[in-house]
Amino acid sequence: MKTEWDYTSLADAYLLRPDYSDTAIDGMLRIADLPGGASVCDVGAGVAHLTLMLAARGFDVTAVEPNDAMRANGIQRTAALGNVQWHEGTGEHTGQTDKSFAMVTFGSSFNVCDRTLALRETARILMPGGWFACMWNHRYLEDPIQSRIEGIIKSHIDGYSYGSRREDQTAVIDASGLFGPVTHLDARVMHTQSITDCVEAWRSHATLERQAGAAFPAIVDAIQNYLEGLGTASIQIPYTTNIWMARLR
Repeated sequence: MKTEWDYTSLADAYLLRPDYSDTAIDGMLRIADLPGGASVCDVGAGVAHLTLMLAARGFDVTAVEPNDAMRANGIQRTAALGNVQWHEGTGEHTGQTDKSFAMVTFGSSFNVCDRTLALRETARILMPGGWFACMWNHRYLEDPIQSRIEGIIKSHIDGYSYGSRREDQTAVIDASGLFGPVTHLDARVMHTQSITDCVEAWRSHATLERQAGAAFPAIVDAIQNYLEGLGTASIQIPYTTNIWMARLR
């Protein structure tokens, strides 16, 4: 399925991205209080990072992903699971039936949708009283290594911005008029990654690629040179999983 941004070349690198914080995911699910085996739609499921976490907690997961290469990786990773099924679709047009799900999640995907339309679509496919949740892993930019990487990026791109993925999502959710009070959860997660895998993960950074344009390979090379110069085989990368969730009115 063709979308505004083509993630095909990034699909394998996405496999190296960190999982979300178990603490944050479990906190979200405690608030939602879903029954065992509840149906959850994971929209923009990518290579199944969040899908796998939801399936491991016993939910019946419908993973919706528009990109063929990303979806193929996700299908492969979940092939042994009987409680996961995959569909082609987007946040604005999931292809799912009305009032089908107890929860609809967007793992690092809500920012690449038309958020207003995605919220309307979510409301359509949620059961009465169902839950919406969107989330991202945000690198802790005050960490010395991450701070240096930010410096490399900004030396190549004036006005570099992470856009809506680092914004508080409360206002856009409230503006829809479709959901009740918004709850924000966050929890730190430490990701250990080899230098090689870290560089490959940067090659999957779609936000950076879009803003860098032709400079993207040079930026990744500069990050690689810096990381290899640290003289260590792996690094600890601190992330914060941020979740915004709200119940359908």
